[in-house]
Amino acid sequence: MKPITDYQDYRRYMRDFYEEKKKSGFTWREFSKVAGFASPSYLKLVSEGKSSLSRVGLPRVANAMGLTGYELTYFEKMVEFGNAKNDTKKKAAFAELTRIAKEQKARVIDSDTFAYYDSAINSIVRELAPLMPGALPNEIAKRIKHIYTAQQVRDSLAMLTRAKFLEETGENVYRQTHKAITGSTEAIPLALRSMNREMTDLAKEAIDTVDVRERNISGVTMGVDAWTLARINDEVNKCRRRIIALANSSRKIDRVYRLNLQLFPLTDNV
Repeated sequence: MKPITDYQDYRRYMRDFYEEKKKSGFTWREFSKVAGFASPSYLKLVSEGKSSLSRVGLPRVANAMGLTGYELTYFEKMVEFGNAKNDTKKKAAFAELTRIAKEQKARVIDSDTFAYYDSAINSIVRELAPLMPGALPNEIAKRIKHIYTAQQVRDSLAMLTRAKFLEETGENVYRQTHKAITGSTEAIPLALRSMNREMTDLAKEAIDTVDVRERNISGVTMGVDAWTLARINDEVNKCRRRIIALANSSRKIDRVYRLNLQLFPLTDNV
C-alpha cells in the first residue's frame, strides 16, 4: 500500500487499506467491528462517500488501521480536509497535510500545482516573465495592470522555477517548460476556486481601468431548459478549446490576456 502522505482523500485511503487487508480475508464487517461500530456496513458507506467519518469515529478507525505518530495526525487532517464545509477550513487543513508530509521528507502530492492555482499572479508571471528577458521582479510588476508588488512577483518566480513551470536559462531570463499543469481531484478544485475568484475581481477592475477597445466584457441573461443548458455548456467548452488553439498559434506574443467564461444560474428551478 502507498504511504499515507500519497493521499489527500481519507475515503480513498480507507478503501485502499481495506483492499490490501481483503487479500487475507478481511471484510467490511470485521473492519467495522474492530473499530467498534455496531453497523457492519458503516465504514463501507464512509469509504463510498455516502457518509462521513465523525470526530468520535475518527480515532476508532485510525486505531483499527494501526495509525500512530505522524500517520495518525495526517489521517486526522485528511478527515478535516474531506469534511470541511468551506474553502477557508479546507485550505488550512491542506496546509497542514503539506507541512506534515514535508516534515517526513515525503513526496507532497499536488502541493506545487495547488500553489500555482491558488493565486492569479502565478499564471500571469508564467506568461509575462518569458516576454521580458533580463527584467527584475519590480519591472515585471510594473507591467501588470493590477496591483502586485515586486515581492509577490519574486515569490511567484521562485515557486514557478522550483515546480519547473518555468526554467531560468540565464540571469532573470525564463522560458516556459512544456510540463502540463495537472493535479488530483481532491486539492486542485479548491485552489482553482481561489484563482477564479481573484480573476473575477481583476475582470471587475478592468471595466473601469482598461480602454473599451482593449477588452471585451459582455453578457446575456437567458431562460433555458436542462437540454439547452447541456448544449450551451458544450459550446462554451468547444469555444474555450478553439481559443486556446488560436493563442497557441501566436508567434509574436507581446501581451498577456485573461479570458473568463462565466455561465452560472441566477435562479432556482421554477
